[in-house]
Amino acid sequence: MENKIILLSSDQLGQGEAELGEGILETFFTILKQKEELPQAIFCMNRGVLTLTEGSLVSLHLIELEKKGVDVLACKTCVDYYELEDQLVVGKISSMQHFIDLSSKYEVITLS
Repeated sequence: MENKIILLSSDQLGQGEAELGEGILETFFTILKQKEELPQAIFCMNRGVLTLTEGSLVSLHLIELEKKGVDVLACKTCVDYYELEDQLVVGKISSMQHFIDLSSKYEVITLS
C-alpha cells in the first residue's frame, strides 16, 4: 500500500443499503490502519468528505491513519458544496490539482 493513494468518493462502500455500506467502509479502514504498509494519502471527494466529520465513525480511523503519517485530504469544492469546513475533525482541505499531482506519482485505489 505504500506506493498507493486511496480516492474515497463516498461515505459508504458499495451500492445498496446505506447502513451496510457505511459498516463495510468502517471495517475497511479498521483493517487498513492495522497494516504495516499504509497508503501515502487518502483523498476524499464528493460524499467521501462526509467521512471527515464527527458524525462519521470512519473519521475515528482516519484520525489514527493521519497520526501514523497518512495524508488525509479533502476536496475543497466538495467541502464547500456540503458546507463542511467548520465540521471537519480530520484531514486538511486540498485541491484537485494536488490529487492530480499525487495520482501521477502513485497508483490510485478508488473506493466508492
